[in-house]
Amino acid sequence: MLKSKWLQGLALGLAAVTTSVNAAVDFATDDERNSMQVFETARPSVVFVTNEQLARDPRSWDIMSVPAGSGTGFVWSADGYIVTNYHVVQGANKVMITLQDQSSWPAKVVGLAPERDLAVLKITTPNGKLSALNLGDSSQLTVGRKVLAIGNPFGLDATLTTGVVSALGREIVSPNQRKIGNVIQTDAAINPGNSGGPLLNSQGQLVGVNTMIYSPSGASAGIGFAIPVNTVKDVVPQLIKNGRIIRPVMGFEAAPEQWALQSGIEGLPILRVFNNSPAQEAGLQGVSRNNWGQLILGDVIVAINGKLTPTNDAYMSAMENHKPGDRVEIQFVRNGKVQKRSLILAAPPVNQP
Repeated sequence: MLKSKWLQGLALGLAAVTTSVNAAVDFATDDERNSMQVFETARPSVVFVTNEQLARDPRSWDIMSVPAGSGTGFVWSADGYIVTNYHVVQGANKVMITLQDQSSWPAKVVGLAPERDLAVLKITTPNGKLSALNLGDSSQLTVGRKVLAIGNPFGLDATLTTGVVSALGREIVSPNQRKIGNVIQTDAAINPGNSGGPLLNSQGQLVGVNTMIYSPSGASAGIGFAIPVNTVKDVVPQLIKNGRIIRPVMGFEAAPEQWALQSGIEGLPILRVFNNSPAQEAGLQGVSRNNWGQLILGDVIVAINGKLTPTNDAYMSAMENHKPGDRVEIQFVRNGKVQKRSLILAAPPVNQP
């Protein structure tokens, strides 16, 4: 009898709690309901990434694998491809992926793009265990649109923060000092550990990959940056197929940028032209020496298809918009006069980064 009454009381208590929770949801605003729905839908696709590196034990001098950092990633496809930031797995000897059910899986590094701060990993799990995020279109973003970030700041897994698109078209510096353009700026709180996590729109679609913050203190100051998903959609298939970004080449070596700056040269000076290359076929000329051993400036590339290339970074970015086999028109300066040539871009050598 007493047991029956106790069970009845427990049932009533649980019913009261359930009613209270449902009431809380019922009283939520439309915006709150949207945030909850996006989080619950996207959460299973967000993963915890652990970077382990080799280190020597200071007492025994044994080599061992130790955690060197962590970040966030997300499921790109149900067959096990995971996307994160390059700097999250940089230098890793071993990478572990922890899913939302707390199961951990060793990951293989499939491809790296330090110039875009992106990396693709691969894990092998049972069929049906992974669900990929839906991809959005970052070109449709406007300042003021709501965005949501899910990540693992300071190791606190599955943390949701919300904000808006604060600005578009920002420029940040990648881990290998290349410039990344068209970056999304957001005030959604992004902290250490959020790197590599998804930035979502109110439809739950991926619109960016959270990559860095601007903060004098190292904590969120309301200025975070995300690589736009349209860049990610271009880079990830290349990393899966080739392990790196395939950038076409003209077949020349550029002079050091510092030398060009010190010499007051505006553009990309050609140091030497490779044999049997598109640049050689187009008649481009590199640096030479006169009879007295003095350096004679060769051609200086100033534009590709009308787009200015004042630096090596600008040249590389312009080349990333093309693929081997594309025909481009280049403008260059020779003996003080601007000239034009048309050439067909070639595939890079296998050992060229």
